[in-house]
Amino acid sequence: MTLLERLILLFAESGYLAVFAALLLCGAGAPLPEDITLVAGGVIAGLGFANVHVMAAVALVGVLAGDAAMFLLGHRHGARIMQWPLVARLLTPERYGRVQEKFARYGNRLLFLARFLPGMRTAVYVTAGATHRVSFLRFFLLDGLAALISVPVWVYLGYFGANNREWLAMWIGRGKHGIWILAGLLAVAGLVLCWRRRRHARCGMDD
Repeated sequence: MTLLERLILLFAESGYLAVFAALLLCGAGAPLPEDITLVAGGVIAGLGFANVHVMAAVALVGVLAGDAAMFLLGHRHGARIMQWPLVARLLTPERYGRVQEKFARYGNRLLFLARFLPGMRTAVYVTAGATHRVSFLRFFLLDGLAALISVPVWVYLGYFGANNREWLAMWIGRGKHGIWILAGLLAVAGLVLCWRRRRHARCGMDD
């Protein structure tokens, strides 16, 4: 039995609460793929065990709650969090150092793109909180924007593929690439917008 099938059975029995709890675990860095969890939530809606729109909303809240908890944990405890046994297993000093370096280099862009980087989200969010360079509001807005892209894609994909698992498996693979492309396009658009604003500001100062 695949992980997707096991999650479908669990969610069909326990409903929204199980999906929400699983997504909190994903946010905490548990070895549970967020995309498969979201797809499983969509599948049980497609099979009639839940309402797909409510499922999408519950999933979005679960994702954001898990991410926010990691950010606030880093913000409150800073580098000391690295000494916690559970966190030390998930966030090694080497990984923490790499994320710090990337965060210093890319800043807000990394916060947005972290949603599309499996295995890196927890490290990025904890590091963002620990640096104290980003307010919680800015973090939440950037993470929320990314989640508004990824969460509905996976939930509705599961919903429409609930009765055709071969089609669903094919589109899970394609969906990963599609989300990356969409995220890349949005990142490029954001960079262009920032560049135009800076150019505008410089032109105004020259005048």
